[in-house]
Amino acid sequence: MGKAGTRQAKLPAGAAPRPSDVAWIMQRLRRAMPDLEVPAVEKIARDSRVDPFLVLIGTLLSARTQDATTHAASQRLFARADSPGTMARLGVRVIERLIYPVSFYRTKARHVKATCTLLVERFGGHVPDTMEDLLTLPGVGRKTANLVLILAHGSRRNICVDTHVHRISNRLGWVATRTPDETEQALYRAIPRRWWPDVNLYLVTWGQNVCRPIGPRCRACVLAARCPSVRVSAKD
Repeated sequence: MGKAGTRQAKLPAGAAPRPSDVAWIMQRLRRAMPDLEVPAVEKIARDSRVDPFLVLIGTLLSARTQDATTHAASQRLFARADSPGTMARLGVRVIERLIYPVSFYRTKARHVKATCTLLVERFGGHVPDTMEDLLTLPGVGRKTANLVLILAHGSRRNICVDTHVHRISNRLGWVATRTPDETEQALYRAIPRRWWPDVNLYLVTWGQNVCRPIGPRCRACVLAARCPSVRVSAKD
């Protein structure tokens, strides 16, 4: 790599980015955040003063759903029930009506009720703070668990990877992976630990607003000077 402002060369497969280049990118994304809409779950965490239960349920609802839809559905559900005990007492049909039209709302309604029941019966009404326990909850995979650990429990040892993080990490040349799970493990090796908790917020926000899957706005991107995929094909 050259000095700031020069184009980053494509890294060989398996090569880690330089820490200084990761810092350059993350610092520019951090400065760009105030002008952009942050993901719905980040708003839920902020508005609830980081209530782990609301963060968990909001994250469950967010999968494959537009942020505006997630946020509105979460607010309707939380207005009716905002604790594991009260939500576990709701019928699945009631939850369905409250969260519609989130994607897969029927499946998510079953998961929400079953998760709340387990939280009450197995965890004393508290959201677990380990990956192992979180993965026992219905509908919770690594992405949801990592985000809950970061936002609700203040973990600095986790990286949350969704499709935006997966796409942009590959476009930047930080990793060369095929799936989000592969990307998560590769990022632990590729980027300095100080940035792990910020990866999801920065890259998801950037992916929703600028580095879109189709029609990325490369000309408006503050990372263009060091992005090896600048002017990427709309089919990428």
